Amino acid sequence: MRRYQKVVISILSIMVVAVAGITIYAMQVLGDANSMMDNISQAVNRTTQKRDVAMSIEERDPFSILLLGIDTGALGRTEQGRSDSMMVVTINPEKKQSTIVSLDRDIYADMLDGVTFDKLNHAYAYGGAELAMDAVEKLLDIPIDHYVSINMQGMSDLIDAVGGIEVDNKIEFTLENVHVPFGKITLDGKTGLAYARMRKDDPAGDIGRQARQREVLEKIIAKVLSLNGVSNYQKILKAVEKNSKTDLTWNEMLDIATNYYPAFENIEQEQLEGRDEQMNGIYYQILGMQELLTVQNSLKEQLELPTNEELTIDPQFEYSYNGFIGNQFYDDRVSETEETTQDVESTTSW
Repeated sequence: MRRYQKVVISILSIMVVAVAGITIYAMQVLGDANSMMDNISQAVNRTTQKRDVAMSIEERDPFSILLLGIDTGALGRTEQGRSDSMMVVTINPEKKQSTIVSLDRDIYADMLDGVTFDKLNHAYAYGGAELAMDAVEKLLDIPIDHYVSINMQGMSDLIDAVGGIEVDNKIEFTLENVHVPFGKITLDGKTGLAYARMRKDDPAGDIGRQARQREVLEKIIAKVLSLNGVSNYQKILKAVEKNSKTDLTWNEMLDIATNYYPAFENIEQEQLEGRDEQMNGIYYQILGMQELLTVQNSLKEQLELPTNEELTIDPQFEYSYNGFIGNQFYDDRVSETEETTQDVESTTSW
């Protein structure tokens, strides 16, 4: 298999799990391309509000994809679920660069109904991929052009499909009767899923879990690139087919596969991280205004869009604290003393 074909398959595993790895050759091996597309295609009823001119993958425009890891499909979970893993990927073929930004599931975010603010991962539970895309788009102030989702069973099946992955586990733990020992170990689908899901035993909490999720995806890439033989690729594609959804079309996938792959050889990773707070007895992560602005502008540069000097204020919250609803953000540009004073004032007026 030529190098570009292996790159295409690797993009399948890390970046879209179902986006760019579907080569014509591989689809002929599986049999029916139309059947494959029917199983993974799920269009969304939305249009990004952040572009004046439509983006074109065919023209090699930079674009973004929201990756959603859904907490269903395994462990007996069959409900709508929540997007407990969220990453925004921006791809710029001219710069030959991609950026992956991890979003904490507990980020306090606007659910866009004019009333509700909730954890970011609840957007998927309320309104599926459409609302998840809209909520992330508003939070990051960038266009979210496409999405790809994969459920827990899909992650497990992918790890098994590549013959397992090796990690150096720093925390021995048992999650739902699955034991993952300390040290250098080979994870199969069952233990790999536990490794990617564990949060409570990690001193870094959800931030640590997100780092392990990125590690798992990187390990899958390495294994996919080293694989040879039709049977291995059949297993990978079957794992994707059963457990993934995307709004990308067949032609867009092929365009990404042929025109964008150099951008995946230079992948930068970022973590959007705030601070922990409780409101009405519920845990949330509150973002710093400067931290969010920095990430927003980094992504805008990748997408070749104008950057901002300050966060954009939503007109409906014009008269609330700092121009935002209640405690949605904190001002991380001021001293700790000033910040504490402002927090008390905002809590009192909220």
